Amino acid sequence: MPETETFETFFKENKRLVREYLDTRMEVYKLKLIRIISKSAGYFIWIIISLFLLSLFLIFLGLVFAIWLSEVTGSYVLGFGIVALVILVKIFFLAVFRKALFVNPIIQGVISKINDGDEEPNAKK
Repeated sequence: MPETETFETFFKENKRLVREYLDTRMEVYKLKLIRIISKSAGYFIWIIISLFLLSLFLIFLGLVFAIWLSEVTGSYVLGFGIVALVILVKIFFLAVFRKALFVNPIIQGVISKINDGDEEPNAKK
């Protein structure tokens, strides 16, 4: 007489398969997390190095502009003062428009990267 299958017997028979499936899914999520973290770390290091080089460039450009203005005006104080004022105005505008220039684009970039990572490789658009 065949034994009727119940949930208990089904789970006992397939316990190993369920455990393997869950272990595999956890491994997939770990690998996705590692990929996202490594890409983010790479972009972060690239941004830090780029900002450092850009700041060096802007410092030397400001010095050249200040010395040139000093020659034109005949006063080091006036030449360097004008350059300092220009830099202060730039800082003010960056502070005023920080959301439009920095915060919102970074948020949109992070959201798009996260959404790109969620798609299955075999999924059709």
